[in-house]
Amino acid sequence: MNVESGGDGVLSRRQYDSLLDAAETYREALVVRLCGDVGLRPAELARLTIDDVEQARIDPPRYLVRVPPAEETRDGRTAYLPTRVERELRRYARSNDLSPEDRIFSVTPRRLQMLVSGVTDRAAELFDDPSLADISTGDLRHYFAHRSLVERGINPRVVKAAGGWRSFEALESYLPEPTEAEIVDAFEAVERPSDPRGRDRQRAGEGANAAAVADDSIVRLLLAASDRYALVRLDEEGYVERWNRSAAAMFDYRASEIVGTHVSAFYPDDAVEEGLPERVLSAALEESGYEVDGCRVRKDGSTFRATEVVSPLRDDRGRHTGFALFVRDVSSYYDELETLRQRRTELERRYTLAWQQRALTESLLEAADHEAVETETCETLVRDAVYEFAWIDRTTMADRRRNWRVASGIGPDDVDRIEPDGDEWERPDGGANGSGDAVRGGAESGDGASDDEIAVRVAELATDGEGTADVPETLEGVDGGLVLARVPLAYGETTYGTLTVAAGREPAFDADERAWLETIGRQVGYAITAVRRRNLLLSDRVVEFDLTCRDDGSFLVAASDRLDCRFELDSLVPTSESTQLYYLRLEGAEPAAVFDLARESERVTEFRLIETYEDGWRVEFVVEGSLPLLTLSEYGVTVRGATIESGTATITGECAGDADLRTIVDGFRAAYPDSELVGKREAERTVRTAREFREGLEDRLTDRQIAALRAAYFGGYYDWPRESTAEEVADAMGISSPTLHNHLRKGQHELLRTFFDYPSGAEGSEPVGTEPTGESG
Repeated sequence: MNVESGGDGVLSRRQYDSLLDAAETYREALVVRLCGDVGLRPAELARLTIDDVEQARIDPPRYLVRVPPAEETRDGRTAYLPTRVERELRRYARSNDLSPEDRIFSVTPRRLQMLVSGVTDRAAELFDDPSLADISTGDLRHYFAHRSLVERGINPRVVKAAGGWRSFEALESYLPEPTEAEIVDAFEAVERPSDPRGRDRQRAGEGANAAAVADDSIVRLLLAASDRYALVRLDEEGYVERWNRSAAAMFDYRASEIVGTHVSAFYPDDAVEEGLPERVLSAALEESGYEVDGCRVRKDGSTFRATEVVSPLRDDRGRHTGFALFVRDVSSYYDELETLRQRRTELERRYTLAWQQRALTESLLEAADHEAVETETCETLVRDAVYEFAWIDRTTMADRRRNWRVASGIGPDDVDRIEPDGDEWERPDGGANGSGDAVRGGAESGDGASDDEIAVRVAELATDGEGTADVPETLEGVDGGLVLARVPLAYGETTYGTLTVAAGREPAFDADERAWLETIGRQVGYAITAVRRRNLLLSDRVVEFDLTCRDDGSFLVAASDRLDCRFELDSLVPTSESTQLYYLRLEGAEPAAVFDLARESERVTEFRLIETYEDGWRVEFVVEGSLPLLTLSEYGVTVRGATIESGTATITGECAGDADLRTIVDGFRAAYPDSELVGKREAERTVRTAREFREGLEDRLTDRQIAALRAAYFGGYYDWPRESTAEEVADAMGISSPTLHNHLRKGQHELLRTFFDYPSGAEGSEPVGTEPTGESG
C-alpha cells in the first residue's frame, strides 16, 4: 500500500490507532508518530537530534522541528511538532540519557523502515487484519497529508512546506474532488456577516476539539504502558467490537477470538447464571456510567480481581451506540491487603503472647509452692484464648504412669484420651507446622536437655471426621484440628516435667512461638526451683531422706566401682550454672589412679591433689554438667552428706516439710534410673543462735589467738585502707610480726572451720554441699 506516488488508498484513523496499539516499545510508537503525525521520512529521522526541536510559542507552548538537510543538499525544512509528540520525544531522550547533539535514532533509514514493518506485521496478526501488514512509512506520510488537508483543513501551502513536498501537484492527489454540497458549505462565510467574537468562538471550539484528540492519545499511551489497564469497546448489546493491546494481555485472547463475543465471557460462571453482566450494562445505561468490583476470568479459566467501569457511548444525536468498558487489574492490591491483614493478625497474636508472658511472670512471682506454679502456668496460658487448653505432667520413670497432672481448659482425665503416643510427636522440621526451623532444648521424656534433642515438639490432633468418637466434650466445639506443642520445664540439668499446650489457629507454633515456649519452660523451671528453695529456707520442719545411686553415669560412682575406693564429700561449690568444684576425701586408691580415670571423663575438666592425710587424701575436681548431688540441689534439696564406695553413692539430704518428696525422687530417678529411696524421717530444723556460735568458737580459740584477732580488728588492720599495719599491732602487743601473723592465721582458720563444718563429723552437721540461697529465690 504505497499512496505517496498517487494511489487512492488512504490509511484510516482506526488502522493508524491499531499500529500504535501494536507497538511494543516506546521507540516503536515514537517512530510511528513522527511519520504519521509530523510527516518525517526515515532518512530525516536518522539525522534528527533534540537540538533540532525549537519552541516557537510560550503560551500556549508550541514547537517546530528543524529537519536537518541531507548531505547532498543544503535545503532543510521546518515541520510542526505536536505538543504531545514533543513531550514523548524529550521523555525518550531523557530515558536513554541522550545529549542534545546525539542522534535520537542512531540507526540507518533502512533499519527504521524495518522497524515500522515489524509493527505493521504485528498489528496485522494482533487485529486479524492482513491489510495492515502492507503499510509503509510512505503510507504514514500519506496519512499525515490527508488528515492535515481533509480532516483538519490546514492550508495546503503550510502542509506542503511542513511535509517537505516540492509542489502542490504532489498534494493534489490527497485532496478529493469537492461535491456541490462541500462547495456551498465552503462559501458559507460569504453569506455571514463578519463577527470577530463568532470567529473566536469557532477557533476556541477547534482548539477544544484538538485538546480532546490530544487527551485521547494520552489515554491510549497510558493504557498501552501497563498490562493492568484494559479498554474494551462494546456494541449496544454488549458484544466486543474492539479492544486495545492491554486488554489482549489481560484476558489472553486474540482479537479474532474475542471480537463478536459477549462481555459475559469475562465473568465467572456463577455470575453469568445470576445475570450480573446484563445488570451491569443496564445500570450503566440508566446511570450514565457504573463501577463494580469482582472477579474476572481469563481465557485459560484463571481468575483475577478487577475494578470495572462501564460508560455508555452515544452519537451526536444522543443515540446509544455501545459501551466503553475500562478494566483495572487490582489483584496485587488485594493480595497486599490480605498480606497486611495477616500481618496485623500476627502482630495481634504476638502482642497477646507478650501480655500473657507478662501475666505469667507476675503470677509466678506470687506462687507459694510447686503446685501453685503449675496451676498458675496452665490457667494463665489458657486465659484470653491464647491456647485452647494446657496441662503439665510431672516427670516420672518412662515405664510408670504419670501420677500428677495439672490442667486448664480440659479435664485431667481427658488428657489420656487425646495425648499422642511418643512416636507421634514430631520434630519441627517435619511436624505439623512445617516451618523447618530447628529449636534447641531438652527431651520430651523428661531427661535433661542435650544438644541433639529439641525443646519443643509438635503433634496434630484431629477433632472432626473419622476416629473422633472418643473426643472429650471440651473439644467438640473445635473445628478442624488442633496442634499440640510440648516443652520441658527445666532448670539447669533438672527437668521437673513437661508443659503441653494446644492451639486451634493457623499458623500454630512457628519458630518464634516455639522459642517463646522454650523460654516459658525455662522460666517455669526456674520458678519451681526458687519456691522449693525458699520454702526450704523458711520451713521450721524438714524431711531428711537417704538415696542410693548405682548409676554409672556419675563419674564418682564409676570410679569407686572400678578402683574399689571410697569418696566422702567435704564440700560442693558451684562456680557457674553448669560448673561445680568438688572437694572430696579419698581412701582406698591412689590419687594418680583416680586422676587417670578423670582424664577419660568428658565432664571432669580439672583435678588436683590438695592435702595428704595418714589414711587418705583430699582432692579437688572441676566438673561440668550434672552429677547426682547437683541434680538434688536443683530440686531444692540441701545435701547433708554423701559417701561413694564400691559403685554405690549414699546421699543424705533434706527438703521442706511440705515438699512433694515423691516428685523429687522420681525426678532424680529420671536422670539416674538405678537409684532408690532407702529412708526418710521428719525433723525440726536445727537453729544455732549467734551466742551459741560465739561460745563454740571461743572454746576452740586460745587466749593469744583471741587477743591477736581483737587487737587487729579494733586497731583497723582489717579496714581498707588499713589504719594499722601488722608491725604496729605487733608492737602494741609486745610480740614480733611473724608471731602475730601465726596467731591471726590460726584464729581465722578456726573461724572459717566453725562457720563451714562445725561440729566436724557430728550427727546433724551443717550441709557440706550446696544449699538454697536468697540469690535463687
